[in-house]
Amino acid sequence: MFETKIVKDACVAWIREWFEENGPGCNAVLGISGGKDSSVCAALCAEALGRDRVIGVTMPNGVQPDIDDSLRLIAHLGIKHYQINIGSAFDALMKEVEGALGREASAQTRINMAPRLRMTALYAVSQSNNGRVVNTCNLSEDWVGYSTRYGDAAGDFSPLGGLTVQEVVAIGKLLGLPLDLVEKAPSDGLTGKTDEDNLGFTYAVLDRYIRTGICEDPATKELIDRKHKMNLFKLQPIPHFEPQI
Repeated sequence: MFETKIVKDACVAWIREWFEENGPGCNAVLGISGGKDSSVCAALCAEALGRDRVIGVTMPNGVQPDIDDSLRLIAHLGIKHYQINIGSAFDALMKEVEGALGREASAQTRINMAPRLRMTALYAVSQSNNGRVVNTCNLSEDWVGYSTRYGDAAGDFSPLGGLTVQEVVAIGKLLGLPLDLVEKAPSDGLTGKTDEDNLGFTYAVLDRYIRTGICEDPATKELIDRKHKMNLFKLQPIPHFEPQI
């Protein structure tokens, strides 16, 4: 059984210890999307380090319809905040890329460019504020590769990397975060579809399979296994050549 308070307290202690070893006195810097993962990460860091050492960054790409959710979470926690609109950078870079290609960039290119620009912005804020960047991905997303390599999958430490979606939600509720943010259906912010629509299965089914190995539907099990295998490279260090010297 998942013991929410025990795991939450252990995660807070882990964050505190990580900073003592890897950045005493440094700040935790993270993107605030208004969803459960960034909300829970920010709250855990605030408990571990003090809210004065947590910096939330909102990064709309032009107009972000749910930006108020991000701002509400920042106000709820009372943390420092910067807003960096990546819209002009996105448009300029896409224009240069498509000009060089001589054609329209692929849909996947457009989807992944924004999170990679956001990570660039986060590291800029972090390096200018004695910071360490928080990776806000959870285990369920990582399991099936639902993240952008060198985008939201980047960071200096990952508080939620060993926790499933349902476990993150449970911790968010324990932390007293706004319930609508904790239970907000995650979406890609581009197609109008939820993560679960894009994946082809629910996080409840995925989480159960991760923790128990049980998945009643053979087709869903095969899909999860295929995605997991295809995306394992995202979780590994970059392979490098070892000369025989």
